[in-house]
Amino acid sequence: MKSLDLRREELVTRKAQLTARMAQISDEFDTHEAKDWAEMATEREGDEVLQDLGAAARAELRMIEAALARLDEGEYGYCVTCGEPIAEERLDLLPATPFCRDHAAQH
Repeated sequence: MKSLDLRREELVTRKAQLTARMAQISDEFDTHEAKDWAEMATEREGDEVLQDLGAAARAELRMIEAALARLDEGEYGYCVTCGEPIAEERLDLLPATPFCRDHAAQH
């Protein structure tokens, strides 16, 4: 069983990774210099992918922030729906999850 300090460290590390990724995505948007229509079309497709990646990173960051808040409040590792402990294996795979396996499908 991982300690809460180790869980916090993992969440903070992942948060830093996501923040760096979002900065890279932002920088990528700023570097476009397409000269013709074909290049612009290719860049547009790439922009859509980057936007999706950015949205996914922002969503994961929100989950991490909420998990860190639950750690501060002493509620980390318990399902926010039923209050039962979240399985250690589930937290290993999804350290920011607020739901036990039974309630995850409902959300």
